[in-house]
Amino acid sequence: MAAPSHQTQRLSKELPFYRKQPNEDVFSDPRPSLTKVGPPGKTSLEVLNENSPLLLAQRIEDDTDPLDSDTSVDELDFLDGEEQQESKSVWYLIALTLSIGGLQIAWATEISNGSPYLLSLGMSKAFLAIVWIVGPLSGIIVQPYIGMKSDNSRYRIGKRKPFMIGGATATLIGFLALAWTREIVRGFLGIFGADPDSQFVKNASICFAIGWLCLLDVAINTAQAGIRAFIVDNAPTHQQEDANAWAGVIVGIGSVMGYLSGYLNLPKIMPFFGNTQFKVLSVITCIAMGGTVTISCLFITERDPRRDSPPPLAQSGVLAFFKQIYHSARRLSPQIRKVCEVQFFNWIGWFPFLFYITTYIGQLHVNPIFRANPNMTPEEVDAAWESATRVGSFALLIFAITSFASNMLLPFFIVPTYRAPPPLKGTNSFHSFSSAHRTGNQHTTPSGTPLPMSASMTSFFPPPSDEAFHSRFTRLLSNAQIPWLTLRRAWLLAHLLFALCMALTFVVTTPLAATVLSGVVGIPWALTIWAPFALISAEVSKRDVQAQKTGGTNDDQAGVVLGLHNVAISAPQMLATLVSSAIFRVAQKPRGVPGDNSVGWVMRFGGVAALVAAYMTSRLREEGSHRENKGKENGNGHGERIREETV
Repeated sequence: MAAPSHQTQRLSKELPFYRKQPNEDVFSDPRPSLTKVGPPGKTSLEVLNENSPLLLAQRIEDDTDPLDSDTSVDELDFLDGEEQQESKSVWYLIALTLSIGGLQIAWATEISNGSPYLLSLGMSKAFLAIVWIVGPLSGIIVQPYIGMKSDNSRYRIGKRKPFMIGGATATLIGFLALAWTREIVRGFLGIFGADPDSQFVKNASICFAIGWLCLLDVAINTAQAGIRAFIVDNAPTHQQEDANAWAGVIVGIGSVMGYLSGYLNLPKIMPFFGNTQFKVLSVITCIAMGGTVTISCLFITERDPRRDSPPPLAQSGVLAFFKQIYHSARRLSPQIRKVCEVQFFNWIGWFPFLFYITTYIGQLHVNPIFRANPNMTPEEVDAAWESATRVGSFALLIFAITSFASNMLLPFFIVPTYRAPPPLKGTNSFHSFSSAHRTGNQHTTPSGTPLPMSASMTSFFPPPSDEAFHSRFTRLLSNAQIPWLTLRRAWLLAHLLFALCMALTFVVTTPLAATVLSGVVGIPWALTIWAPFALISAEVSKRDVQAQKTGGTNDDQAGVVLGLHNVAISAPQMLATLVSSAIFRVAQKPRGVPGDNSVGWVMRFGGVAALVAAYMTSRLREEGSHRENKGKENGNGHGERIREETV
């Protein structure tokens, strides 16, 4: 009898219950070999060939070979590297997603304060509308391009970090240059004797600001492409929903901070950052984005991409880029393609609300004023609208707070698509948590099917010394879940709730009622910034794992897929802009006239688009449904999604 190999001896030491099957060398087959082992009465372990780049998780049915050539990618589970994917701790997920908070503050600063600042430079409103098209255009072009470049990058520090750092650095420079446009242009042209108050200097300032605004949009989209792919790459497959939920929470915090800053006189509070609101906000944005990206890059270690196979040789040039985008779009999996289709109609609905809700509430505020004072001067009309804008900004603050609270609470009610594999004992650290506190982490539905908790929920609170108390506490959290409420169904209900809220604009007549309505809309918004990214991330993560198994390259890597997903978000915004302009041309009344309901019709148009998005969401595949059907065919009576056996 041949002596046990060194690898077999090492594995036996690391896994005390490991047994080598008679007449079988588990390391002889290049494919991972499963062996059910374990002490009597204990949950079985499934041991894999450690030379394989894959390791199997719990969701594979016992009578199914996960690596069979006929097995679809959807039937593969969480396979990663040379060891089982550990469930990451909450602190790890926070550090992983923290950079998106700085990114959100950058977006909020540009969107909420960019228009007033550009108008203060002397730019007309008509020209301003054209300038803002740069944002969606850069999203359509820049993010897919950066996604492809990062997918094929082989830098030592990782695939995504160079683009995160580069995009963040360019964003900091862009904000500072934009905020100090007047001083830079006047100082430079003053060298040549130009009058600081001349029309030439004013026009030069506008051109300078437009140039930096375009560069700023490119920089922010570069950072966003890297950050979103960074989250997908570094969260385990079974925690993609958790990671994107935390991203939603952090985005909510950034939104609340951004809207709250509109109520503060920042130059008075922090005069050392600048003498205008936009200057102070720009400095705060630079600190926030630089700090959050730095923390994420320092605390999260990317997998060394130099170990991957060389990227395919790609042709250079604009036509080659669009050709690659076209072929990448055709290679998208059916699930990802359907999510993008949902997002197209979803963002046709959201664009009118996000851009015009303050105007809608402001119109409700000024209607009684204009009715009572039909002959107001232009100055009095401007003063009324200034007050109305503050009322609308308060509604956006309520909207952001509701969205943040929903992002915090919804994960406790929604059944996670995947359950974490058994944590490795004794791994209680910043990156992962110990199995010593993972008892009592599921309950069963009336049919007996285990209802799993997400990996981060069970580690949401520091584990107490009383293990029995922790077991009861985690069981209580699990009991809060609604058995039928999956992430896909929650997203579907979110579309319907948003459509209902837009329909209620027919009966809302007061700013208070509209503010309450805005708060309710924060619930579907929380799912909009969570569900699609979680669904796509899990799909991409599974395919990355399969590519690692074969030693090849996944054509659907996170960078290009999320870039195409952003195209599905940005393109409908341009379409919604055109439709909104047509509605305004037909229904808008002169400024200062009461009863202008044109914004209401634009928002109702968005509600119709949300109904289409709801129908498209109903066509999405429910993860695990094919397993339930298979379970019924095998006669287990209730189609278990996740099954554990004892030996």
